[in-house]
Amino acid sequence: MSDPIAELLHTLSLERLEHNLYRGNSPKVGWQRVFGGQVIGQALVAAQQTVEEAYGVHSLHAYFLRPGDPAVPIIYQVDRIRDGRSFVTRRVNAIQHGHAIFSLMASFQLEEDGLEHQAEMPDVPTPEELDSDGELMRGFIDKLPQAMKNWWERPRPFEFRPVVTDHYLTRDRLEPVQHVWIRTLGEVPDDNPLRAAILAYASDMTLLDAATFPHGRSVWDPQLQMASLDHAMWFHRHNDLSDWMLYTSDSPSSMGSRGFTRGMIFSRDGQHVASVAQEGLMRVRTPKN
Repeated sequence: MSDPIAELLHTLSLERLEHNLYRGNSPKVGWQRVFGGQVIGQALVAAQQTVEEAYGVHSLHAYFLRPGDPAVPIIYQVDRIRDGRSFVTRRVNAIQHGHAIFSLMASFQLEEDGLEHQAEMPDVPTPEELDSDGELMRGFIDKLPQAMKNWWERPRPFEFRPVVTDHYLTRDRLEPVQHVWIRTLGEVPDDNPLRAAILAYASDMTLLDAATFPHGRSVWDPQLQMASLDHAMWFHRHNDLSDWMLYTSDSPSSMGSRGFTRGMIFSRDGQHVASVAQEGLMRVRTPKN
């Protein structure tokens, strides 16, 4: 497919094989392993297929167990842990080559009123004040590592506008904080479960970056072995994904070859849409003699 958003919707559309059993495929984009956001989104879709529409996802907690193989389908096995009056719980295992590559727990809730408060959105430049993808590429694409250059040049379902781009070009030690505006490059159907899956897919993008900043490195550093280890997400408020969202993240700690990051996603008007936390492998490769 030439339309990236249509391809994303196709990727998140699973085939039902049997009761509690679904199959998903990976886009043919030349990746050596399945993108973490893809398996998060597909696993959430599988769980949603077993939950009544009145229940919306409010949180998920997941572990990446093995690298996914993009050349073969992924089987999603759903375990209906609990169906309560207010909350529903599902466990999903993603399986390839006879082994679990990923495991997710998701909780769903009937909407209800209650006490409300939220964090304030950081005061950063608007996306219109920042360079577009194309302008960013023209400015420094030739200076980037080949892997990062390939990523920027590939058609994607999302557009990103980072508030600061210093970490792409410098080895200086920077504050472990990042702000990135993100939006879908196409219309998303009026479907809250699907929107939640798309947001979950996107939440795995740029999140680990902040953990590399204090070390003068980036996720594209060939001396770093990086991979998502776990992922947690809380869905606070609905968003139709029709406008820019601010993805702000920080990294309070790295230790033992693991970097820990936290993220918050805000709508343009400052609504706190979702929160994210992730720990990722951040191992410095030992030079070969």
